[in-house]
Amino acid sequence: MPETEAPRRIHITGASGSGTTTLGRALANQLGLSHFDTDDVYWRPTALPFREKRPEAERLALLDALLGQRRAFVLSGSISGWGGPIEERFDLAVLLRVATPIRLERLRAREELRHGAAAIGAGGWRESPLVAFLDWAARYDDPDFTGRSLSGHQAWLAGLDCPVLTLDGTRPVAELIASVRGALCAPR
Repeated sequence: MPETEAPRRIHITGASGSGTTTLGRALANQLGLSHFDTDDVYWRPTALPFREKRPEAERLALLDALLGQRRAFVLSGSISGWGGPIEERFDLAVLLRVATPIRLERLRAREELRHGAAAIGAGGWRESPLVAFLDWAARYDDPDFTGRSLSGHQAWLAGLDCPVLTLDGTRPVAELIASVRGALCAPR
């Protein structure tokens, strides 16, 4: 990106299964930007993924090293509650919203694709090792939930010093990209 071009530092967040990574990758590809996902810094690499969290200081150091002084990037995932020093870098934040039943179906399909029949287990989804994850993901819209939640995201986003765009994550990716590009061009 030429130095004279305006910065484009975009953060895409939302519930698990809302499409943040999918949109992040597609948007970065179309704009010719680097894409990063918070799961890559939040979780330690383990044989079974997403089991061991990194300490907050380590996460921040890794994310800071990835983003460096870049004038443009797309970051997907969630840094709400732990990414304070990174927040000031964003030029635009995008919140993807998707109804819980759709998100849970997407998550089931994703895990089956990633892990095959082992993701489901012999007893079906009710006995799957992923039940706890799906239960956690299902509580996103619960205003009393203390984990990653819509109310938590909205409060966090309200404190950012950049525009926030809320989009329907069930829309085609091309439409979502067009909406984000339009927001990048809008005067602040």
